Amino acid sequence: MPEPDKEGKQFHQDIPMSKEGFFLKGCNSLDWGMKNRLARIFNPRSGRTVMLAVDHGYFQGPTTGLERIDLNIVPIAPYADTLMLTRGILRSTLPPSYNKGIVLRASGGPSILKELSDEYLALDMEDALRLNASALAVQVFIGGEYETRSVNNMTRLVDMGMRYGMPVLAVTAVGKDMNRDARYFRLACRMCAELGAAYVKTYYIPRGFDTVTASCPVPIVMAGGKKIPELDALTMAYNAIQEGASGVDMGRNIFQSATPVAMLKAVGKVVHEDMPPREAYEFFRETANQER
Repeated sequence: MPEPDKEGKQFHQDIPMSKEGFFLKGCNSLDWGMKNRLARIFNPRSGRTVMLAVDHGYFQGPTTGLERIDLNIVPIAPYADTLMLTRGILRSTLPPSYNKGIVLRASGGPSILKELSDEYLALDMEDALRLNASALAVQVFIGGEYETRSVNNMTRLVDMGMRYGMPVLAVTAVGKDMNRDARYFRLACRMCAELGAAYVKTYYIPRGFDTVTASCPVPIVMAGGKKIPELDALTMAYNAIQEGASGVDMGRNIFQSATPVAMLKAVGKVVHEDMPPREAYEFFRETANQER
């Protein structure tokens, strides 16, 4: 049995213990494990994240650019801060050596052939822990036919997450007949935050997006949406960040780009370094030329 060390003497009574708050908006009262998981998603230096969303297949099958995850996504995944995907793709395709944040899709049910808001929870918390997820994502259909059920899906997942230290990302889903305006997104994002989501993913709107982020007490991540020209996507990301977003979650604007790695790097410049859109676009073009 080893001999005990002598009692230390350097107690530094003149230096109070650091009481540094957590770097993410509204998350300081969360448990250590939950904060640690969020720090795998959000860069602690910038307080922001570039998420790469590749979970589209859970309701619409092999989307263009996602026909082969092993060929199209695995090589570019290291250039994002976080990967958002399903547990099926994680187990079947993503190498266990991947060491960045993982956000797992936790709701599902209908395909694009049915009413999309008719979702249930589709992932067990114990399985999420086995897979070492950093957060779980659940779709919330405010104003949808099955609004109440989707909100209940989220609150049940939040309760389980609190029990095990797992953050929940609420994804605000907008039906095709709904107005995408600031009033709607203020309502949807605030409801998700009030009911316990650790952070919220929502769409950017040109007018009033700053009121959406200001009125939401937890971080907001901008959804990338449909494929648009690279300069437009970089401009949208820049505007969202400047108006209070804590990151972006892009899918089609990354994996449907002719040069996805260059686009991911350019988006990273916008998100983490506040690079203006045209400068980021030039960076994208130069990086793309180097990769060809």
